[in-house]
Amino acid sequence: MSRFILRRLLLAIPTLFGVLVVAFLLLYVAPGDPVTAMIGERADSATIARLRKDLRLDDPLPLRFGHYVGQIVKGDLGRSYITNRPITRDIRERFPKTLQLAGAAMLFAAFTGITLGVLSARHPGGWVDRLALGVAYLGISFPVYWVGLLLILLFAVTVHLLPPSGYGSWRFLILPALALGMRSVAFLARVTRSSMLDALSADYVRTARAKGLAEHVVVLRHALRNAMIPIITVLGLDFGAYLTGSILTETVFSWPGIGRYVVNAIARRDLPAIQGAVLFLSAVFVLVNLVADIAYAKTDPRVAYS
Repeated sequence: MSRFILRRLLLAIPTLFGVLVVAFLLLYVAPGDPVTAMIGERADSATIARLRKDLRLDDPLPLRFGHYVGQIVKGDLGRSYITNRPITRDIRERFPKTLQLAGAAMLFAAFTGITLGVLSARHPGGWVDRLALGVAYLGISFPVYWVGLLLILLFAVTVHLLPPSGYGSWRFLILPALALGMRSVAFLARVTRSSMLDALSADYVRTARAKGLAEHVVVLRHALRNAMIPIITVLGLDFGAYLTGSILTETVFSWPGIGRYVVNAIARRDLPAIQGAVLFLSAVFVLVNLVADIAYAKTDPRVAYS
């Protein structure tokens, strides 16, 4: 297992280096001058020249890239052009809130989607199956921001049951978690149903039933366990997407996570903040995929030796 994990870590290094290069080059392909964005267009030329020197914007490209890599190795993502705050501190303050939202959305999606998929596979063609397929089609069809606005209109504006936006107690978490997890419910229900149908028709399931095992033991311990590989794939990819791409949900619900931080940085052309956030979120996504690979190996030991 340790060799399998080491191999996956080594494969992640080129990916992270590529992301680092792309994040660094954002400064050169993005429109506008970062110094002008910081101090405005009416600043005198001497102030602009001094600030460009302080920010090393006039250094040759290879020298600047080497300095940037050196900062990253030290764990320093730089400072915001707008607030002059360390980007590492901003991410440290905001990422736990994104993690809280992603975790709640994933729990909702995993429980609901897998449950619907298992029940649908147990009764193919029945009303549960049709309900699960209907939920799947609706979840895939509706965009996240539209679902979020609909939830706000229904539960906050109409029945005044939950707060419409903001950050606070667990009540503020319910609506954004539902909006973010709805699409995953659809995918998990479909994937679980397909995988469970294959597993329930396998010989080992018929053998387990022939031994007189209870039906819930056959379904959960034998069929579902052997159907988990594609389910883990969806869980890993979606959780990584929640951690790195919940921008729309955080914007609609005014959730102070890292997705909203990126939106604000883009609006203000705060390029160091964008660079730092992109690099951090890429590392998070790679880590989530590594955890998913380890879960594969735990579920099916043959994966570790493939």
